[in-house]
Amino acid sequence: MGVHQVITGVAALRREPRADGPLDTQLLFGETFVVDEARRGWLHGRAEMDGYEGWVADTDLTPDVSPASHRVRALRTYVYSRPDLKSEPVHLISMNARVEAGERDGNYLQVQGGGWVHQRHLAALNAFEPDFVAVAERFAGTPYLWGGRDSRGLDCSGLVQTAFAAAGMPVPRDSGDQETFFAERWDRVDPASRKQRGDLVFWPGHVGIMVDETGLLHANAGYMETMVEPIDDAVARIMPGEGPVRTLVRRTLP
Repeated sequence: MGVHQVITGVAALRREPRADGPLDTQLLFGETFVVDEARRGWLHGRAEMDGYEGWVADTDLTPDVSPASHRVRALRTYVYSRPDLKSEPVHLISMNARVEAGERDGNYLQVQGGGWVHQRHLAALNAFEPDFVAVAERFAGTPYLWGGRDSRGLDCSGLVQTAFAAAGMPVPRDSGDQETFFAERWDRVDPASRKQRGDLVFWPGHVGIMVDETGLLHANAGYMETMVEPIDDAVARIMPGEGPVRTLVRRTLP
């Protein structure tokens, strides 16, 4: 049935074709979805961004695909009905949403669907952030949401995927796949060794990012938010349910 594009601020990708079906992940404004089946207001297919499969409400998608030229670099931004900050917002879209930027009016660029976004909140598709950790730190305080990858709610692997995407490195969606991905590309380090900023810490079913030697940034269900937690506290808290840290990886810079 072809490629469709997300036309809402964020679209739920669900395991089953119903509004209360389990949320597996989310698609952001402008992302594309390859549809292979339609069923009573739901479309089944695969997210082109990371290959995730599931069901999306047909009202969140359009078959009229606009080629993206920019991505959202702000944590989140409004799509306004007119190039005027006092006009009515049409959507609230999050970091890494993809837009086709067209006509310019003052500080605003028109995007697909006819709305307007402030140009300071956009970056060219090939303009990436230099520090994925700094990107992830901007999400501190964001509520935890299982399956979320939106600035209003995300889970542990959604945080990692979002931060790396902004830095120009596509990574898998789920923490287990991320663990395998990074273990094949980065250096594995003894989990008991001294940590460094940028280390990725993996438990079975969970991942976090070290912001320094002692602080672990992670979206976690224990506190239901994205936060920096002392790594020793996180290890002690997670141990009874998930066990010890399984993998610690570190990027070796050239």
